[in-house]
Amino acid sequence: MVIEPEVVNTEARPIGVLTDRDIVVSVVARETDPRTLRVGDVMTQQPIVISEEASVETALEQMSRSGVRRLPVVGRRGELIGVLSLDEVLGVIAAEMQNVSGSLRNERQIEGAVRR
Repeated sequence: MVIEPEVVNTEARPIGVLTDRDIVVSVVARETDPRTLRVGDVMTQQPIVISEEASVETALEQMSRSGVRRLPVVGRRGELIGVLSLDEVLGVIAAEMQNVSGSLRNERQIEGAVRR
């Protein structure tokens, strides 16, 4: 995440995103000397952001539409709060699915024991 500090409120506003993919595509693949570049030359400018009040569903839809795996999360004044990653969301979904699976497994075991 590339931020620009706001002097008045001492808040950080996202102005760009620099990912490993940006570096590979813009620097490595083009065989560019990285010493001749600045972050601003390579970063994705004007990043797509999501409000801290948005739902996870909305964030996932935005990620899908934009083809990104990370979204900067901003507060009401546009200040950076954090970054939501697809990997984090998938981890939560996987844990929830494991809980569902465990519930189904336990239900079958309890039913089998009760019916004996």
